[in-house]
Amino acid sequence: MMLLPKAVPLGGVAAAPRARLVALLLAFPMLLSEPAQAWWDEGHMQIAYLAYDRLTPAVKERADTLLKLNPDYPNWTAGAPEGKEKLYAFVHAATWADDIKTKADYYDDQPTDSTAGHNVPYGHLKHQYWHFKDTLYSPDNTPLPAPVAVDAVSQLKLMIAALPSSSPASEPLRSYDLTWTLHLVGDLHQPLHAIDRYTAQISDKEGDRGGNEEMVIPATGQTLALHAYWDSLFGGYSSVFGAIFDADDKTNGLWRVAVEPAKAVELDPAVWAQESFELAKQKAYAPPIRADKTPVQLTRDYETNARNLARSQAALAAARLANLLNMVLQ
Repeated sequence: MMLLPKAVPLGGVAAAPRARLVALLLAFPMLLSEPAQAWWDEGHMQIAYLAYDRLTPAVKERADTLLKLNPDYPNWTAGAPEGKEKLYAFVHAATWADDIKTKADYYDDQPTDSTAGHNVPYGHLKHQYWHFKDTLYSPDNTPLPAPVAVDAVSQLKLMIAALPSSSPASEPLRSYDLTWTLHLVGDLHQPLHAIDRYTAQISDKEGDRGGNEEMVIPATGQTLALHAYWDSLFGGYSSVFGAIFDADDKTNGLWRVAVEPAKAVELDPAVWAQESFELAKQKAYAPPIRADKTPVQLTRDYETNARNLARSQAALAAARLANLLNMVLQ
């Protein structure tokens, strides 16, 4: 294990409405049993911030050129300190795939739709099923349904292939794919975005939906879904300034988390998903988590382990994101 320095490319590879929404969710914790946003704003932005600092100057310029084509770019740079506009846009862009879930002009679709896997720039579909790669799992041999074909891994592979200038993709498509990539790399490192558990007590056609059916009570006293608990480990709604401030904290900042160099250069999304799947089985579903829907009080050990794992996964996601972009945008 080693602490990766800031500003060094890894592995040697050349708003108010949202605040009100989060406040509502916190006021009514049971609503959090619905599908959640991996790591929420704070986690995704910290991952993007760490990755940005490790990009080559040329890749930073290329990324900014592409992100300017996103319709939300002016919002991302509004209020940014002078000279930090590109950084703020990159960091904020990591939340865009979640932001569109609350936009009135974006619409739900299904993984079984004929257009589910189409990689089309800036349409108005939410593609909520792109946020996870659910490997189906049963610890008690409960029968499993057939898996879906379109998921975070299938889509991220399409996007990675489209990002290089040598690909036939258009600039708007590369912009769209970059914005999604900033988000999906983080999603695939959240263990509960890589598993769907079926048990005798939770055996409907959708299983537990990555921990959305199991309820837990952490030290805060809230009752919320296991999935939402893991998503919230970095906090909820945050500004770009707040995420950067937290990542840079001299005591607990994400910069201080060590990453194994050999893992940092693993750039296959399918491998990331398999790693997260194994971590979910071993850590996210560890005792006292039950195999049914009965709410359980989380232990100090469980919460400590969850926070430590979240930090190590986020740091690893940042390392891999930086290496990936340095490769495909060079």
